[in-house]
Amino acid sequence: MSEGTAMLWDEARMPGTAWSVNPETNQIEVLADSTIDADEWDAIQSTVDSMGEGVATLERAPGEFQLFAAGGDPIFAEGARCSLGFNVTNADGSPGFLTAGHCGVAFDQWSDTEGGEAIATIQDAVFPGDGDFAIASYDDPNADAPSTVNIGGQEVEITSALEAEEGLQVFRMGSTTGLHDGQVTGLDATVTYPEGTVTGLIETDVCAEPGDSGGALFTEDGGAVGLTSGGSGDCTFGGVTFFHPVTDALERTGATIP
Repeated sequence: MSEGTAMLWDEARMPGTAWSVNPETNQIEVLADSTIDADEWDAIQSTVDSMGEGVATLERAPGEFQLFAAGGDPIFAEGARCSLGFNVTNADGSPGFLTAGHCGVAFDQWSDTEGGEAIATIQDAVFPGDGDFAIASYDDPNADAPSTVNIGGQEVEITSALEAEEGLQVFRMGSTTGLHDGQVTGLDATVTYPEGTVTGLIETDVCAEPGDSGGALFTEDGGAVGLTSGGSGDCTFGGVTFFHPVTDALERTGATIP
Protein backbone atom coordinates (compact mmCIF):
# COMPACT_ATOMS: atom_id res chain seq x y z
CA MET A 1 0.00 0.00 0.00
CA SER A 2 1.44 3.37 -1.03
CA GLU A 3 1.58 6.37 1.31
CA GLY A 4 -1.33 7.95 -0.56
CA THR A 5 -3.60 4.91 -0.46
CA ALA A 6 -2.69 4.39 3.20
CA MET A 7 -3.93 7.94 3.91
CA LEU A 8 -7.19 7.19 2.11
CA TRP A 9 -7.57 3.94 4.06
CA ASP A 10 -7.09 5.75 7.38
CA GLU A 11 -8.92 9.02 6.67
CA ALA A 12 -11.39 8.61 3.81
CA ARG A 13 -12.57 4.98 3.79
CA MET A 14 -16.35 4.90 4.11
CA PRO A 15 -19.23 3.14 2.31
CA GLY A 16 -19.59 4.74 -1.10
CA THR A 17 -15.89 5.34 -1.77
CA ALA A 18 -13.43 3.60 -4.05
CA TRP A 19 -9.97 4.22 -5.42
CA SER A 20 -7.54 2.70 -7.88
CA VAL A 21 -4.12 3.51 -9.28
CA ASN A 22 -3.66 4.51 -12.92
CA PRO A 23 -0.48 2.60 -13.81
CA GLU A 24 0.37 4.95 -16.67
CA THR A 25 0.32 8.15 -14.60
CA ASN A 26 0.77 6.53 -11.15
CA GLN A 27 -2.05 8.85 -10.04
CA ILE A 28 -4.63 7.69 -7.50
CA GLU A 29 -8.17 8.08 -8.82
CA VAL A 30 -10.72 8.40 -6.00
CA LEU A 31 -14.47 7.90 -6.59
CA ALA A 32 -17.39 8.87 -4.36
CA ASP A 33 -20.88 7.55 -5.11
CA SER A 34 -24.24 9.29 -4.69
CA THR A 35 -24.51 8.35 -1.00
CA ILE A 36 -21.55 10.58 -0.08
CA ASP A 37 -22.97 13.87 1.23
CA ALA A 38 -21.41 17.32 1.04
CA ASP A 39 -19.61 17.08 4.40
CA GLU A 40 -18.18 13.66 3.53
CA TRP A 41 -17.13 14.93 0.10
CA ASP A 42 -15.29 17.84 1.73
CA ALA A 43 -13.52 15.45 4.11
CA ILE A 44 -12.39 13.21 1.24
CA GLN A 45 -11.33 16.22 -0.82
CA SER A 46 -9.28 17.48 2.13
CA THR A 47 -7.43 14.15 2.30
CA VAL A 48 -6.81 14.21 -1.46
CA ASP A 49 -5.52 17.80 -1.29
CA SER A 50 -3.20 16.98 1.61
CA MET A 51 -1.34 14.46 -0.57
CA GLY A 52 0.02 17.25 -2.74
CA GLU A 53 -0.59 18.42 -6.27
CA GLY A 54 -1.02 15.73 -8.90
CA VAL A 55 -1.01 12.77 -6.50
CA ALA A 56 -4.74 12.02 -6.52
CA THR A 57 -8.04 13.14 -8.05
CA LEU A 58 -11.60 12.95 -6.73
CA GLU A 59 -14.64 12.36 -8.94
CA ARG A 60 -18.30 11.53 -8.44
CA ALA A 61 -19.46 8.04 -9.53
CA PRO A 62 -23.02 7.60 -10.82
CA GLY A 63 -25.46 5.81 -8.54
CA GLU A 64 -24.52 3.80 -5.46
CA PHE A 65 -21.74 1.24 -5.04
CA GLN A 66 -23.41 -2.10 -4.42
CA LEU A 67 -22.78 -5.80 -4.77
CA PHE A 68 -24.30 -7.21 -7.94
CA ALA A 69 -25.81 -10.26 -6.26
CA ALA A 70 -29.60 -10.68 -6.75
CA GLY A 71 -19.47 -16.58 -17.29
CA GLY A 72 -22.68 -15.98 -17.95
CA ASP A 73 -25.09 -18.67 -16.73
CA PRO A 74 -27.28 -18.00 -13.67
CA ILE A 75 -26.79 -19.91 -10.42
CA PHE A 76 -29.36 -19.95 -7.62
CA ALA A 77 -29.45 -20.46 -3.85
CA GLU A 78 -32.49 -20.01 -1.59
CA GLY A 79 -33.92 -17.07 -3.52
CA ALA A 80 -30.57 -15.50 -4.37
CA ARG A 81 -29.16 -15.34 -7.90
CA CYS A 82 -25.57 -14.85 -9.01
CA SER A 83 -23.65 -15.74 -12.16
CA LEU A 84 -21.14 -18.47 -12.85
CA GLY A 85 -17.75 -17.04 -13.79
CA PHE A 86 -15.44 -19.65 -15.26
CA ASN A 87 -15.32 -23.41 -15.07
CA VAL A 88 -12.03 -24.66 -13.62
CA THR A 89 -10.22 -27.80 -12.62
CA ASN A 90 -9.81 -27.76 -8.84
CA ALA A 91 -6.51 -28.53 -7.16
CA ASP A 92 -7.70 -32.10 -6.46
CA GLY A 93 -8.56 -32.63 -10.13
CA SER A 94 -12.33 -32.32 -9.72
CA PRO A 95 -14.46 -30.03 -11.92
CA GLY A 96 -15.56 -26.73 -10.42
CA PHE A 97 -16.17 -23.07 -11.06
CA LEU A 98 -15.30 -19.58 -9.86
CA THR A 99 -17.86 -16.97 -8.83
CA ALA A 100 -18.10 -13.97 -6.52
CA GLY A 101 -17.00 -14.33 -2.91
CA HIS A 102 -20.03 -12.48 -1.56
CA CYS A 103 -22.19 -15.14 -3.23
CA GLY A 104 -20.07 -17.93 -1.76
CA VAL A 105 -20.11 -16.63 1.82
CA ALA A 106 -23.90 -16.23 1.67
CA PHE A 107 -24.76 -19.81 0.61
CA ASP A 108 -22.88 -23.11 0.35
CA GLN A 109 -25.13 -24.91 -2.14
CA TRP A 110 -25.89 -23.62 -5.64
CA SER A 111 -28.22 -24.84 -8.39
CA ASP A 112 -28.39 -24.13 -12.12
CA THR A 113 -32.19 -23.74 -11.94
CA GLU A 114 -34.29 -21.60 -9.63
CA GLY A 115 -35.56 -23.83 -6.83
CA GLY A 116 -33.74 -26.81 -8.34
CA GLU A 117 -31.49 -29.42 -6.77
CA ALA A 118 -28.01 -28.24 -5.87
CA ILE A 119 -25.29 -29.07 -8.39
CA ALA A 120 -22.26 -27.52 -6.65
CA THR A 121 -20.83 -26.81 -3.20
CA ILE A 122 -18.65 -23.84 -2.25
CA GLN A 123 -15.18 -24.95 -1.10
CA ASP A 124 -13.71 -21.56 -0.23
CA ALA A 125 -14.91 -17.96 -0.35
CA VAL A 126 -13.25 -14.61 0.35
CA PHE A 127 -15.35 -11.49 1.12
CA PRO A 128 -14.91 -8.83 2.35
CA GLY A 129 -11.22 -8.07 2.75
CA ASP A 130 -8.51 -9.20 0.36
CA GLY A 131 -10.76 -9.94 -2.60
CA ASP A 132 -14.21 -11.08 -3.66
CA PHE A 133 -14.06 -14.61 -5.08
CA ALA A 134 -15.31 -18.12 -4.35
CA ILE A 135 -14.54 -21.56 -5.73
CA ALA A 136 -17.07 -24.39 -5.93
CA SER A 137 -16.87 -28.07 -6.74
CA TYR A 138 -19.52 -29.75 -8.85
CA ASP A 139 -21.27 -32.43 -6.81
CA ASP A 140 -21.01 -34.80 -9.79
CA PRO A 141 -17.28 -35.59 -10.28
CA ASN A 142 -18.05 -36.40 -13.92
CA ALA A 143 -19.88 -33.12 -14.58
CA ASP A 144 -19.39 -31.65 -18.04
CA ALA A 145 -17.63 -28.34 -17.33
CA PRO A 146 -16.33 -26.87 -20.59
CA SER A 147 -13.91 -23.97 -20.59
CA THR A 148 -16.30 -21.61 -22.36
CA VAL A 149 -18.47 -18.56 -21.71
CA ASN A 150 -22.02 -18.70 -23.02
CA ILE A 151 -22.73 -15.32 -24.64
CA GLY A 152 -26.17 -16.23 -25.95
CA GLY A 153 -26.39 -18.39 -29.02
CA GLN A 154 -22.67 -19.02 -29.14
CA GLU A 155 -19.77 -19.74 -26.82
CA VAL A 156 -16.33 -18.18 -26.40
CA GLU A 157 -13.60 -20.70 -25.64
CA ILE A 158 -11.52 -19.71 -22.62
CA THR A 159 -7.91 -20.76 -23.10
CA SER A 160 -6.01 -19.08 -20.26
CA ALA A 161 -6.11 -16.57 -17.42
CA LEU A 162 -4.94 -13.06 -18.32
CA GLU A 163 -3.61 -10.21 -16.18
CA ALA A 164 -5.60 -6.98 -16.56
CA GLU A 165 -3.91 -3.93 -18.03
CA GLU A 166 -5.01 -0.31 -18.23
CA GLY A 167 -7.01 0.20 -21.42
CA LEU A 168 -7.54 -3.52 -22.08
CA GLN A 169 -10.71 -4.14 -24.11
CA VAL A 170 -12.91 -6.56 -22.16
CA PHE A 171 -16.33 -8.20 -22.29
CA ARG A 172 -18.59 -9.08 -19.36
CA MET A 173 -21.26 -11.77 -19.35
CA GLY A 174 -23.86 -11.93 -16.59
CA SER A 175 -27.19 -13.62 -16.03
CA THR A 176 -29.11 -10.33 -15.64
CA THR A 177 -27.83 -8.08 -18.41
CA GLY A 178 -26.07 -10.48 -20.78
CA LEU A 179 -23.05 -9.37 -22.78
CA HIS A 180 -21.47 -5.90 -22.49
CA ASP A 181 -18.04 -4.52 -23.26
CA GLY A 182 -15.72 -1.74 -22.20
CA GLN A 183 -12.21 -1.09 -20.93
CA VAL A 184 -10.10 -1.61 -17.85
CA THR A 185 -9.78 1.83 -16.22
CA GLY A 186 -7.82 1.06 -13.04
CA LEU A 187 -5.86 -1.59 -11.17
CA ASP A 188 -5.46 -2.56 -7.51
CA ALA A 189 -8.78 -0.90 -6.72
CA THR A 190 -10.21 -0.62 -3.20
CA VAL A 191 -13.98 -0.23 -2.81
CA THR A 192 -16.05 0.09 0.34
CA TYR A 193 -19.50 -1.44 -0.02
CA PRO A 194 -22.07 -1.21 2.79
CA GLU A 195 -21.08 -4.85 3.57
CA GLY A 196 -17.36 -4.08 3.91
CA THR A 197 -14.15 -3.01 2.18
CA VAL A 198 -12.59 -5.09 -0.60
CA THR A 199 -9.08 -4.62 -1.95
CA GLY A 200 -7.12 -5.78 -4.99
CA LEU A 201 -9.86 -5.35 -7.59
CA ILE A 202 -9.91 -4.39 -11.29
CA GLU A 203 -11.88 -1.24 -12.15
CA THR A 204 -13.72 -0.95 -15.49
CA ASP A 205 -16.39 1.07 -17.28
CA VAL A 206 -18.36 -2.06 -18.24
CA CYS A 207 -21.93 -1.87 -16.93
CA ALA A 208 -23.51 -4.48 -14.65
CA GLU A 209 -26.61 -4.93 -12.49
CA PRO A 210 -27.80 -7.11 -9.58
CA GLY A 211 -27.61 -10.81 -10.48
CA ASP A 212 -24.50 -10.30 -12.60
CA SER A 213 -22.26 -10.97 -9.56
CA GLY A 214 -19.61 -13.59 -10.22
CA GLY A 215 -20.02 -13.33 -13.98
CA ALA A 216 -17.12 -13.58 -16.39
CA LEU A 217 -14.89 -10.68 -17.50
CA PHE A 218 -12.89 -11.87 -20.49
CA THR A 219 -11.20 -10.86 -23.74
CA GLU A 220 -12.35 -11.54 -27.28
CA ASP A 221 -9.55 -14.07 -27.80
CA GLY A 222 -10.48 -16.14 -24.74
CA GLY A 223 -8.51 -14.71 -21.84
CA ALA A 224 -10.21 -15.01 -18.43
CA VAL A 225 -9.70 -11.67 -16.66
CA GLY A 226 -12.10 -11.15 -13.76
CA LEU A 227 -15.14 -12.10 -11.67
CA THR A 228 -17.88 -9.48 -11.27
CA SER A 229 -17.91 -8.00 -7.76
CA GLY A 230 -20.01 -4.81 -7.73
CA GLY A 231 -20.11 -1.17 -8.68
CA SER A 232 -22.47 1.69 -9.41
CA GLY A 233 -24.89 2.65 -12.14
CA ASP A 234 -26.66 0.29 -14.54
CA CYS A 235 -26.72 -0.80 -18.17
CA THR A 236 -29.04 2.04 -19.19
CA PHE A 237 -26.88 4.94 -18.02
CA GLY A 238 -23.53 3.20 -17.48
CA GLY A 239 -21.38 3.22 -14.38
CA VAL A 240 -18.26 1.92 -12.67
CA THR A 241 -17.68 -1.79 -11.99
CA PHE A 242 -15.14 -3.83 -10.05
CA PHE A 243 -13.85 -7.38 -10.63
CA HIS A 244 -11.68 -9.85 -8.75
CA PRO A 245 -8.66 -10.89 -10.89
CA VAL A 246 -8.95 -14.47 -12.13
CA THR A 247 -5.17 -14.94 -12.00
CA ASP A 248 -5.23 -14.22 -8.27
CA ALA A 249 -8.18 -16.54 -7.62
CA LEU A 250 -6.44 -19.40 -9.44
CA GLU A 251 -3.17 -18.83 -7.61
CA ARG A 252 -4.81 -18.77 -4.21
CA THR A 253 -6.99 -21.86 -4.78
CA GLY A 254 -4.60 -23.97 -6.86
CA ALA A 255 -7.25 -24.32 -9.57
CA THR A 256 -6.54 -24.10 -13.29
CA ILE A 257 -8.49 -23.17 -16.40
CA PRO A 258 -9.45 -26.54 -17.96
